[in-house]
Amino acid sequence: MAIQLLQTSSLAEQDRACIWHPFTQMKTAPLPIPIVRAKGPYLYAEDGTRYLDAISSWWVNLHGHAHPYIARKIAQQAGVLEHVIFADFTHEGAIKLASRLLAILPGTMSKIFYSDNGSTAVEIAVKMAIQYWHNQQIPKTKVVCFKNSFHGETFGAMSVASRNEFSRPFWKHLFETEAIDLPTPGHEEASVAQLRSILEKGDIACFIFEPLVLGAGGMIVYSAHALDRLIRCCKEYQVLTIADEVMTGFGRTGTLFACDQLHETVDLICLSKGLTGGFLPLGATACTEQIFNAFLGDHLKQAFLHGHSYTANPLSCCSALASLDLLLMESCAIQRKSIETSHQAFCKLWQHHPKLKRCEVIGTILVLEYLTETHSYFDSIRERLYRFFLEKGILLRPLGNVLYVLPPYCIQPEELQFIYDQIILTLDW
Repeated sequence: MAIQLLQTSSLAEQDRACIWHPFTQMKTAPLPIPIVRAKGPYLYAEDGTRYLDAISSWWVNLHGHAHPYIARKIAQQAGVLEHVIFADFTHEGAIKLASRLLAILPGTMSKIFYSDNGSTAVEIAVKMAIQYWHNQQIPKTKVVCFKNSFHGETFGAMSVASRNEFSRPFWKHLFETEAIDLPTPGHEEASVAQLRSILEKGDIACFIFEPLVLGAGGMIVYSAHALDRLIRCCKEYQVLTIADEVMTGFGRTGTLFACDQLHETVDLICLSKGLTGGFLPLGATACTEQIFNAFLGDHLKQAFLHGHSYTANPLSCCSALASLDLLLMESCAIQRKSIETSHQAFCKLWQHHPKLKRCEVIGTILVLEYLTETHSYFDSIRERLYRFFLEKGILLRPLGNVLYVLPPYCIQPEELQFIYDQIILTLDW
């Protein structure tokens, strides 16, 4: 049925007539906030309200909204080559980006396979790992993940993550995996023992994890030392390791990539979100030469038969190259360190507050877990916190009783302080 949009109605009303939003109960949700422009760390609504984007619009924006350098590069590229099929064809942007990524990624990555978002980057890594063993006629097909983990919304990505309420309607359609406890302080030995017990079965193809911090699973931080132990176990049993750096990549955890803080190396790395600086969709899966070689042969059946229509889109690659230019500047490193220092100072003052179960910092991410009776995404404090900060002109989107601040790198000290001041007010509730 065609929908007639009234030009006299607000954007929010027009939206309600034709759009279904993510993670939203459309029956009870208020009208969405129409954003008409953005600049730096700010979003500007149709009614003139300004919102400080303290979560980088779902963790994608690195350098601030509408950054002129990235925008200019995309505009230039749009007049030259907007897209080309990536099977049997290539283009300069994809080659340059792959080369630059391989030069800075941790470990011994050799090849980049492009896609269009974090879920597909994960799907590709898991499929590569399973087919790696299939091509060698070795019966390893199972995947190990962390409990409470999240790796995306597609069926494969849901399968290799912890079962939760978000995926409950699809549980019987997801393939079987093994899950182990996160090696948080005091639980390292149990986690290692669980993994070793699973690996001894001999049918595990790969172990997938978000290095150092679970994102959507509650922003739970764990140590590089503990992860190194788990990776060493996988190497001992010849099991591939997949680092999902979709959220942790591009400076979020204090180093360019979270895996930079490890002594051990991984076999595959998944990238997206901050890859393009928040301008355009793009995913990338990096792998070692050993994995790539397992797909070489005389028959097409041995190849990796996977692809997407917008694989290696030239505009997205251009955006990623421009974002890398900014990310690798010394001024960006200084800014990231400044954010981390500010977060640490706040945390030192408030980490022992009786209303908080947890207050910690990793890189540019500040995490606060409120003491509540329940510990789920559906805790009532979530909506209360979300609405409170919106009224203060701040976009923060709690994960249940877990509040996190993950700002674009252009944010200034006084803007961070404003966020901290509003957080402090919630501790008096």
